[in-house]
Amino acid sequence: MTTKIAIIDDHQLFREGVKRILELKKTFKIVAEGKDVWDALKIASEHNPDVVIMDINMPNGNGIEATRELVEKFPNTKVIILSLHEDENYVTHALQTGAKGYLLKGMDADTLIDAVQVVTKGGCYLHPKVTHILVNQYRQLTAGQSVRGAFVHNEIRRSSHLLTNRECQVLQMLAEGKSNRGIGESLSISEKTVKNHVSKILEKMQVNDRTQAVVAAFKNGWVEIGLP
Repeated sequence: MTTKIAIIDDHQLFREGVKRILELKKTFKIVAEGKDVWDALKIASEHNPDVVIMDINMPNGNGIEATRELVEKFPNTKVIILSLHEDENYVTHALQTGAKGYLLKGMDADTLIDAVQVVTKGGCYLHPKVTHILVNQYRQLTAGQSVRGAFVHNEIRRSSHLLTNRECQVLQMLAEGKSNRGIGESLSISEKTVKNHVSKILEKMQVNDRTQAVVAAFKNGWVEIGLP
């Protein structure tokens, strides 16, 4: 099944780079490119893309606010935000307006491809460096703000009937915000093996993506948080 993708960014060179990466997947088809908010809405109307990859800072408006309008008018189109910002306000605002993904422009090619695949299947994808933001917000809500500080120490405790020791190690590193490549380097295994472990974790935990897996691990008490 072909995934139709539109790329919205005011830098042509960056658009070309993203396009070249996505075209490595035969199931991805770039149906249109644009440079601003007006282009995004026009393209969504004319091409009905499955996924729109949207920059934040563009002429004629903000990509996050454009996401709100696009999602309202074209609910079947999923938006992935591209950003230079790791700030919590940007990430939270993007998710609140309906974005299904949030990527940093320093990502590698595999992260971009993984994000589009996950979002296409109905999941959400946060760049590993900003996953902790969502987890911290959940922690603050459940703790009534009584737990302060950042994710200082996490330990994924094995569920005897669910995850293997290796899967617990991988889940631990997902909670630490590591990419597939980073996990592979830490455990001396290939990225393909890491992906297989992540797929098994998602299946066993009955979640759609790695962000949900990390939040579920915290919710179920598999994550211990050391106070600063």
